Amino acid sequence: MSSRDHWYNKAKQEGYRSRAAYKLKQLDEAVPLVRRGDVVVDLGAAPGGWLQVAAELAGPTGLVLGVDRQHIDPIDGVETLVGDLTEAETRAAIVDRVGEAAVVLSDMAPNMTGEYGLDHARSVHLARMALEVATAVLAGGGRFAVKVFQGPDLPAFRRDLEAEFDRVRVVEPEASRSSSSEVYLVATGRLTAPVRAGDRLTVAIEARGDEGDGIATVEGFTLFVPDAAVGEEVDVVVTGVKPRFGFAKRRGA
Repeated sequence: MSSRDHWYNKAKQEGYRSRAAYKLKQLDEAVPLVRRGDVVVDLGAAPGGWLQVAAELAGPTGLVLGVDRQHIDPIDGVETLVGDLTEAETRAAIVDRVGEAAVVLSDMAPNMTGEYGLDHARSVHLARMALEVATAVLAGGGRFAVKVFQGPDLPAFRRDLEAEFDRVRVVEPEASRSSSSEVYLVATGRLTAPVRAGDRLTVAIEARGDEGDGIATVEGFTLFVPDAAVGEEVDVVVTGVKPRFGFAKRRGA
């Protein structure tokens, strides 16, 4: 029996709408994505295999919203929105519907032309639209998983993800077809800080941390600065950013 037959038949036997349900299960096993009570947005969700899995993982206290140009037949515990993600109105409607989410998922793929370079470029374009939604709705520390075809535009897209999230991994689920060039970028720790690594600024040291570092705040965001005294104003460069705090050093140090 081929791998394709295995996952197709398994989906039929276990009541999932598509074999793709197992891709999300395997992504979640590799990098925990959906937790109980999470608000989850699934982009390009038809026919609903990922929605079924997301609803199981989020549980009855969670909220799962599926978005697609096609109608999605009802799924217990899932809300749906019919809309085209290439349209700004649809992206705005997602924000209006959920407010803030813990997870954004995208298994979107372009209509295949058979021309590898074009299909790759279109997949990256869809992934960037998904990222636009993710950066609009994800709470600090939120998680994002998106499909993209391998090719020359992938490294640049990954760098853009790394600027928005604490960690980015490439995952190839076993349930993907062996002939497919698809991979999934799984990003965790959405960064919502007002600063980014490399930023240069002047900060006032307001307190001292447990490890002896000076503590400054920028728009409520905490920065740790070594060898800085309380009351001192310091010219710093930001060296690292986490979802809830960051690190900086004196310029020239």
